[in-house]
Amino acid sequence: MALFPFILLRDKELKLNKRLINHEKIHLRQQLELLVVPFCLWYIIEYAFRYYQYKDRHKAYLNISFEREAYAHEKDLEYLRRRKCYAFFKYL
Repeated sequence: MALFPFILLRDKELKLNKRLINHEKIHLRQQLELLVVPFCLWYIIEYAFRYYQYKDRHKAYLNISFEREAYAHEKDLEYLRRRKCYAFFKYL
């Protein structure tokens, strides 16, 4: 889990998982753009909307714009170097 400026991990070994760390770094960038509190509010509101839309917790989570961007680019370790500001908007 990313909570600016930290990435919180269940196990120490997870910090070796480059894909997971990249995913969380994308969230850190999103949080930096929106500031932490507005990001969290947006995340919760969008989750609630997606839950209402899909009636499924996991599907709702996967369709949050922040998650869609992070999952789409988590394998690309160079993504943050070329990412444009507010790139998550195209995942709404």
